[in-house]
Formats: sequence, C-alpha cells, structure tokens
Amino acid sequence: MTPIRHISTSTIRPTNDDDDELNHRSIELAPWDLRLIQIDYIHKGLLFKKSAETEESNSLIDHLKSTLARTLNIFYPLAGRLALTKNVNDNTGSFFIDCNGDGAEFVHAAADGVKVVDILESVYLADDIVNHLFSMMEAWNYEGVTKPLLAVQVTELVDGIFIGCSINHMVVDGTSLWHFFNTWSEISRVEPSGKISQPRPVFARQFHDGMIDLPIQLPFSCIQEIMTKKPVGHGSSSLNSPQRVVFHFPKEKVAELKSKANVEMGTTDNNTISSLQALMAHLWRAVTRARNLNPDQEVRYRIVAGLRQRMEPPLPKEYLGNAVLGVLVKCTAGELAQHELGWAAFLINEKIGALKAEEVRKFMEDWVKAPTFLPNSQMDPETLDLFTGSSPRFNVYGNDFGWGRPIAVRSRIQERWVGSLSVFPGAEEGSIDFEACLWPETLRAMAEDAEFMQAILT
Repeated sequence: MTPIRHISTSTIRPTNDDDDELNHRSIELAPWDLRLIQIDYIHKGLLFKKSAETEESNSLIDHLKSTLARTLNIFYPLAGRLALTKNVNDNTGSFFIDCNGDGAEFVHAAADGVKVVDILESVYLADDIVNHLFSMMEAWNYEGVTKPLLAVQVTELVDGIFIGCSINHMVVDGTSLWHFFNTWSEISRVEPSGKISQPRPVFARQFHDGMIDLPIQLPFSCIQEIMTKKPVGHGSSSLNSPQRVVFHFPKEKVAELKSKANVEMGTTDNNTISSLQALMAHLWRAVTRARNLNPDQEVRYRIVAGLRQRMEPPLPKEYLGNAVLGVLVKCTAGELAQHELGWAAFLINEKIGALKAEEVRKFMEDWVKAPTFLPNSQMDPETLDLFTGSSPRFNVYGNDFGWGRPIAVRSRIQERWVGSLSVFPGAEEGSIDFEACLWPETLRAMAEDAEFMQAILT
C-alpha cells in the first residue's frame, strides 16, 4: 500500500471574494473545451528537494495556502464551477464557467518513508507512488459542476516536497496550466512585495467571433448521456501492468537527431524538421519495432498541436482555455521499418504543418453543426496508437516557490493511457524528456534496441 497520509483538506478562495464583478462573471466554453467533457482532469506536479526554507511544515503550508489565494485573485475562474443551463424552448443546454468563488481544494499530505529518489525511480503503475501525489484522482471534467475545478496536493516526503495540481481540462490546456503554475510560484517567491512579472490571463472569447456563436447549444439528451456514462478502466492485473519510464534526451543527442532527420530528407529552412518532430519519430519507430508487428499493420500517432499562433488573428498566449487540436499521423509498421528517421519525422512535419488557420476555422464551424467528444477510452490499451501531449516549451523548471528550482516534473498516468508519451523540457537547458506509459515487454525490447538507446539516458 502506498504510504500517503492525508493531514488536512481546505478550501482556498480568492482573497478579494467580495468583488461582485468576479463573483458573478460567467465565461463561455468553446468547442475545444466542450469536446473534452467526458475525459479526466489534467494532473501535473513538481518535485522539489527540501531546503532550509521548507523545514517548518506548518509555516510552509500556510504560506502556500495564502499565496494560492492571491493567485486565485488573478486566475479567479479556477475558483469557480462549471454551470449548465437548460433551454426549455428547444431542449438544449449550455455549459459555462461560473466564477462564483466557491474555491479550490488544498490537500496537505505526507508520504511517510518516501524519498525523492523513490519518485525519480518510480516505474510500476499498479501501485505507483506518483499517482497518489494528486487529489481528484477519479474526477471527470463534467463533474466540475459540483467539484472544484482546481485541486492542489502538497505532499511532504522525507527529503522533498511534491506539489501536484489537478485542473479541469474543460477550463485549461497545458499552456494555461503552466501559466497558472508560473504565476503562483512567482507570487510565492516574491511575497510580501507582491510585484510579479507574469502577464495576466485573458478570459475574453471575442476571438471566436465570426466563426461560431457563443454560448453553444447542445442537445440536452446528449448532455444527459455524457454525464451519466462512467469511464471504464482496462482492469489489467498487477502481473502485467503498464510501466512509467522517463526517457531523457540530452541536448547534444537532440541536436544529432534533428540534424540526421533533416540531412536524410534534404529539408530547407522553410520546412525544417524540428527537434521535437525528430524525437517523436525516433520514439515512434522504436516503439513500433519493439511491438514486433506484422508489416501490414497500420500504426497511428496522435499528436496534440497548439493553436494559439495558428489562428488568424493569433490568440493571445495568455488566453485561458483550450486551444489545441490533435493531428493523426499514420502508416504501416513495415513502412516505418523500411524508411529512415527522416521519413517518419517528415510525415509528422507535414501533418502538423498542414494545420493552418483555415483548417482550425473549419473544425470550429463543423463541430458546432455536429458535436463530437473525445471518448474516455481513446487510448484503449489494446490499440497500437501512440499519443503525445504537453510541450518542451513550457516553463516547468522556472517554478521557484522560494526554495529553488524543481528537480523533476511528473504526471498522473492511468493504465488505460498505455501508449502516452508526454513531453517536457529536461532539467538541463536544451534537453527534452518523454514520460512514457508502455507495456513491460515493449520497454524490455526498447532497452535492447541499440539504435534507440544510443540517444537517451533513462
């Protein structure tokens, strides 16, 4: 049994909760938000070593609570709830964020006997320590009508601290999540002066004008079906459970893979294969080889692409909400094996490059006419899909709360997300990490794959 001891649970509200403008404001949800209604919360956290500044437990927890409340003055939608209105005239319903100030959840916990090294080396998902460092573990986005949109769990380790954030995915994407994290850590670091450099989030939705009308009306029968359908886990046994592993690509190896891919394809400055595209291709090929598939078997790679800079005009970087869309890259296992790294990387490059402003607009307009929702079983463990979300551009290691930089970032990973390859910046500048969830036999085969292993440190 994982040794997590919950010490206290509190509700943290904005300190300016008497502000009528905040308490009664509503924020509409766009198609990118609504399509995530039946998947789970985002769970991301940071691992820190203990220092002189963190030795007094009560003082530390009080400090984090007070600075979180001040952060919610800025990110006040996260202290609200989802709301649903029913339109009797046409039997439709509309979701929005109700900025009612009901508050975020704050859990103070302790992992007795668990050390930093245990987190860094945790691999088994059957009773993975990391998965217990987050609250709201079984919360689904549609439950945000009654449950907090944000839950923070601060867990004290023997020689470290883990700050885990769980945020409703209908309200934020990865860019917004790390904007919140960056703002909270800076407020914590500079208190009591309160002067921070982080830009304020943008809540306005007028950027969608001309494409769609808000609020979006969904058939109420559809809403009822979604909100009563419970996600189903895979239910694998502990004897054959997926494993978590972090593949670390040093800066020099990242550069080598990028150069190799571009040389093989003879790409020019206008469509150069990026470092990330080369790394994803490297992983895609290695996982496919490790699975020992029939050459005719189709293999698919789903990649989440950011849309803020793909819109016309661009969305502000500080836009609070979802602005991502998945692209699907596919070929056969035989084609991946027969071609070099550059070929696979260029497939990814072309698919992402084709996601232009007009494609985004068409998706928005088509979605309103015929809404579709990401199923909670999208990453069925029996499929051969891979999936990459997050970004190496997020400012993960700049989150200094006043006692130094984090030493690692970790996610809560469910075993039904076998095939996920979440990407983060590495701790050393220029390096990149992939937090992977794969079957043990796949990982064993990858460990014996010389072409793959020469580019990584685990």
